[in-house]
Amino acid sequence: MTVALTEAEEHRYVELQQIALDHARLGETEPLAAMIHAGLPVNLTDGKGNSLLMLASYHGHRESTRMLLEAGADPERRNDRGQTPLGGVAFKGETEIVGLLLHHGADPDADNGGGMTPIMFASLFGRIKVVEQLQAAGASLKRRNRLGISAHLMVRLARFIRKFISP
Repeated sequence: MTVALTEAEEHRYVELQQIALDHARLGETEPLAAMIHAGLPVNLTDGKGNSLLMLASYHGHRESTRMLLEAGADPERRNDRGQTPLGGVAFKGETEIVGLLLHHGADPDADNGGGMTPIMFASLFGRIKVVEQLQAAGASLKRRNRLGISAHLMVRLARFIRKFISP
């Protein structure tokens, strides 16, 4: 059965999708959950391929991230640049959200472009606690980015630098 939508209905659906994306970006969990419960796809993406989960997690919204994961959001859904939610969160240093994503099956060794894995992003930006979380989750230190730099070297450099900038 094919259902034809009017132009007004299609326009309203696009508006509702944008509202949902804004709820995810702003961490407005309750209205977003209501929209998903009403049938909005949990893996909805914006024009750049960023999923609701990518937006909520990247912006540090723990409860929205939890709700989306529990509703079945794909923790491995990549945006148009090949980035995963875990890659973005590792870069931001959100340890609680890293834990949620890992608990729901996010790959700690996912290539997020150019051979860069979440542990490499965490190292690059000095997110040592995230590095430790990812190592505990089995992230490989043997992986190399497209320049041939290993995760092991990046982690060592991050820890070395951390000694000189932290008391």
